[in-house]
Amino acid sequence: MFLSSLKNGEKNSMKKKVAFHTLGCKLNFSETATIASQMEAADFEKVPFESKADVYVINTCSVTENADKRFKEIVKKTQKINEKAFVAAVGCYAQLKPEALAEVDGVDLVLGATEKFNLTAYLNDLTKQEVGTVHACEIEEADFYVGGYAIGERTRAFLKVQDGCDYKCTYCTIPLARGISRSDTLENVLKNAQEIASKGIKEIVLTGVNIGDYGKGEFGNKKHQHTFFDLVQSLEEVPGISRLRISSIEPNLLKNETIELVSKSEVFVPHFHIPLQSGSDKVLKKMKRRYLTSLYRDRIKTIQNKMPHACIGVDVIVGFPGETEQDFLETYEFLNELAVSYLHVFTYSERDHTEAANMSEVVPLAVRNKRSKMLRGLSVKLRRAFYESQIDTKRTVLFEGENKKGYIHGFTENYVKVKTPWDPALVNTMAEVRLKDIDQDGLVRFDYVENN
Repeated sequence: MFLSSLKNGEKNSMKKKVAFHTLGCKLNFSETATIASQMEAADFEKVPFESKADVYVINTCSVTENADKRFKEIVKKTQKINEKAFVAAVGCYAQLKPEALAEVDGVDLVLGATEKFNLTAYLNDLTKQEVGTVHACEIEEADFYVGGYAIGERTRAFLKVQDGCDYKCTYCTIPLARGISRSDTLENVLKNAQEIASKGIKEIVLTGVNIGDYGKGEFGNKKHQHTFFDLVQSLEEVPGISRLRISSIEPNLLKNETIELVSKSEVFVPHFHIPLQSGSDKVLKKMKRRYLTSLYRDRIKTIQNKMPHACIGVDVIVGFPGETEQDFLETYEFLNELAVSYLHVFTYSERDHTEAANMSEVVPLAVRNKRSKMLRGLSVKLRRAFYESQIDTKRTVLFEGENKKGYIHGFTENYVKVKTPWDPALVNTMAEVRLKDIDQDGLVRFDYVENN
């Protein structure tokens, strides 16, 4: 018995350790989880990123302004923990600028869009390299689909249903980094959703690059065998899921039938995140977005009429080439008038290989920063107004898994963030509450609703 335990212990100690760090969107987190599963299947032991590991895998992002700087900082951190560790870079930035990442001191391997799901094949030799080896394909080759999901903080899972994008927005590198629009099969999405539900996870967030385009490329062709509406209809029938949340969806792809389903659903929550990018039609046309402000306004008003309590988040870019002061004020007033719930504000930054990078009428950086600050201020006001509108309403809270300075946080179905003194028994549980008041930190206090 002792000998058997010793052998098992020896075996475990011989396992190579791997740690992961993910930058960027929820889709990246889902893909990191898929790669981690592949590594564990190949007999690697997954450890926290702050731990000493034999291999560090960094899943990169091309959207964030300081992608390059952030990546270098993380690599430096790995070298401080274990200077002999093998460092692999994967993901969007690895596809767009593989050579630049390979030259970063400490990086041994760079894998682009098609190769990242084949990482284990490159880890037979973990010898440190003088210069990182690059395996990145032409993005046209990224035409296959790898599904998966990631579980965060024990309360929710991010379920990947779609990848890539066929849109040609002039500021965006995502099509260059991820390839054409393609989808998981409906059968596989439902199977993954059932798996997640069986693990006791209360909430599933549907993720993708252009999620409303779901169904395109499901079976390797360009057609939509299924639609996004087919997907949400089918998911609603999966037993054991308490909450389903739709991540960011393009306004032109958010159809009335989907809004109607969410408004009547017992599992889909009244929370939408709908990118706008600009409240000026002139700027939207320069961006090559597939809608104008009239369609956007219609989508928001439809949601608000069907679900007055719905939370609506908005992406907006400031300082796009040619954006005048008048254009910016149009955006500001448009968002203020729509009375959405919060904003994600992005200061425009030039990206190599995009159409916008070569446009004239460049907005000075100081002006971009000023506009960004104004919209961030508006976001604070909008969120406050939304939270105030929810005071004295009955909601259901799902509690998160972390102790935040003596408090546990949670989110209502319509994305109001609440707090109460830390109690580990509350983690990953749901409770009926009545929202009471807004605390100094902007989070909402509540009273429990007594169930008679």
